Amino acid sequence: MVTVQSISNYDKKHLTAITIGTFDGVHIGHRKILEHLINDAKKTGLRSTVLTFFPHPRMVLQKDTKISLLNTIQEKIKILERIGLDYLIIHPFTLEFSRLSSTEFVRDILVNELKAKKIIIGYDHRFGRNRNANIQDLFAFGNTFNFEVEEIAAQEIDDVSVSSTKIRNALLEGDIKTANQYLGYNYMLTGDVKKGKGLGRQLNFPTANLLIAEEYKLIPKNGVYVVKSILNDKLYYGMMNIGFNPTVDGSSKSIEIHFFDFNADLYEQNIQVDILERIRDEHKFNSLEELKAQLLKDKKTSISIISS
Repeated sequence: MVTVQSISNYDKKHLTAITIGTFDGVHIGHRKILEHLINDAKKTGLRSTVLTFFPHPRMVLQKDTKISLLNTIQEKIKILERIGLDYLIIHPFTLEFSRLSSTEFVRDILVNELKAKKIIIGYDHRFGRNRNANIQDLFAFGNTFNFEVEEIAAQEIDDVSVSSTKIRNALLEGDIKTANQYLGYNYMLTGDVKKGKGLGRQLNFPTANLLIAEEYKLIPKNGVYVVKSILNDKLYYGMMNIGFNPTVDGSSKSIEIHFFDFNADLYEQNIQVDILERIRDEHKFNSLEELKAQLLKDKKTSISIISS
């Protein structure tokens, strides 16, 4: 997959079959559209292309809305690479771009810049200034500018009965199993490992403290989770705590991972943590001894889950 930053950087030498959207989460509903796009492009000799936007349009148009997203832009790239797309075009979303009329968007962007010969789109897609154009308008533009439009019917998408909002709500409730089922993969957190207070090491549970730079990334409900990561090209399992460490009067939220049977230094490394299951809520214990006893129970529970 070729990733192109900005529409103007597309080389224009290939005709495209294209779909458009933010695709937050790239969940199983999105994938029905994307797999259809890829298969159709192969049959017709076109290049399968996704046009997406960053920042998310709501970040620009509704600045007072604190939106949480399922993927950072780098996570989204990684997921889409696995699907088998030819091109991913990430265009900066600005107020100026949002004011393009539907005609300008179709003629200048899709046809002239991206060489679209086929557009595959969901039944409820809207576009252009104030999102005032719909799928019927797109069919009319196709007749004018000589491209084919294929509508993904409501029934085909709704059969999956999934949405990014449902996944966000599941994560905020700590329902990792439902979120992962809807995503079609394990929800991930990606960040840099930073030095912590060293409390975990004192308890014989050394932790990697994960710092996520992207403030918009959705962090699941506080609590303890079973996780896995690829570290130094090898798979490791572990348990992760999201929360405030109330036993030691923690004042700021942290994400700490204890990896089983792993002793190497991870400081300043960028790692991806896949979340498998939630074990329990975060609790305040009466002493560090009680906390350590609970961590031993958590490890036993985690290993049991991993084994099964």
